[in-house]
Amino acid sequence: MLERPHIQSTGFRNVGPVEARTGFEVRLRQANYRSSRLSLIEGVDITVDGVTYPAEQSRIRVGDHEYTHAEMAAETQARLYVGDHFTVIVPKPGGLAAGVHLVASAIRYRHPYFPPEHQPAIARNERHATIVMR
Repeated sequence: MLERPHIQSTGFRNVGPVEARTGFEVRLRQANYRSSRLSLIEGVDITVDGVTYPAEQSRIRVGDHEYTHAEMAAETQARLYVGDHFTVIVPKPGGLAAGVHLVASAIRYRHPYFPPEHQPAIARNERHATIVMR
């Protein structure tokens, strides 16, 4: 079951082999109030302990498929429904240190029915999360 905050307490972990971590990942709940095509998500910026990792450097995993920022912008069929989650995979050689981190997300949504001057709508969230294993 997904939690109410966008940033989920599960799914925050380092990725890659233990001896050669390639980055970390954060699981997020679809924060829009209705379903949305992946191409309408302009990007997801992740900040950990004050360091921001811009969307253009990350990959997004939805189900079993991973998208680069450019691939997500071009995707017209895949959707995120209310209650779905997705994972942001952030490249960071060595990963993050084990312990508690302050994690923030900024999901930029484009709504085709909003006037351009009100685009994108940004859903922000912040919480403490723990990396258990280095």
